[in-house]
Amino acid sequence: MRFASLGSGSAGNALLVEAGSTRLLIDCGFSATEAASRLQRIGVEPGSLTAILVTHEHDDHAGGVARLSRRYQVPVWMTAGTLRALDGAFSKLETLQTFDSHVPFAIGDIQITPYPVPHDAREPAQFVFGDGARRLGLLTDAGSLTAHMVRTLSGLDAFVLECNHDRALLENGPYPASLKARVGGRFGHLANETAAQLLAAIDRGRLQHVIAAHLSRQNNRPELATAALAPVLGCSEDEITVADQHTGFGWRELS
Repeated sequence: MRFASLGSGSAGNALLVEAGSTRLLIDCGFSATEAASRLQRIGVEPGSLTAILVTHEHDDHAGGVARLSRRYQVPVWMTAGTLRALDGAFSKLETLQTFDSHVPFAIGDIQITPYPVPHDAREPAQFVFGDGARRLGLLTDAGSLTAHMVRTLSGLDAFVLECNHDRALLENGPYPASLKARVGGRFGHLANETAAQLLAAIDRGRLQHVIAAHLSRQNNRPELATAALAPVLGCSEDEITVADQHTGFGWRELS
């Protein structure tokens, strides 16, 4: 199994996961044209996608999904709550399916374990992907931690983990008070220190890769995110990859 990012941040998110003959795109917060260009940049033709999974309805995750799906006839999967939140945007898609965020399922060669998260969306879900031997965890939009999240994310081989903001930068930054409260609240986004707490709580014995993702341009810095995670992982800060808004990160293999 391998994975790569097309970009990660408040201006757009998309993650590609591949195992055997199955290629899944998780979210598409870019235009269909931009997403196709970014896919081709890492050697993937958009028409070769097996399916698109949607974590939740916010535009930086779902904004380009419907058009990409229609243009290349790629099936889309999301929760029923996400579908309701998106209203008519997906009404004409012929290959749309919903899943229960508490029930594992499979698409081709990839086993998918969805799990609910505290985020200000209708029915948000994040995922663990497996190929029968290795497990990749994704968590990019959650304001706080739950015991179920800790159980689900223990024993991963790789983890794409939200490090959205530094609390001091958020508090002293340019956002209005209402937006600061939303981002830093229980249903907002993970602070660097909360991401580190999650890492400390899970079984890390098999971790090969940890990627810091969904960093806020205004309220975080890559060096602050890696400084928070490195002590928990017992590694140097430069051993932790930070997903970039413009380039994401290249292919990572799970052996």
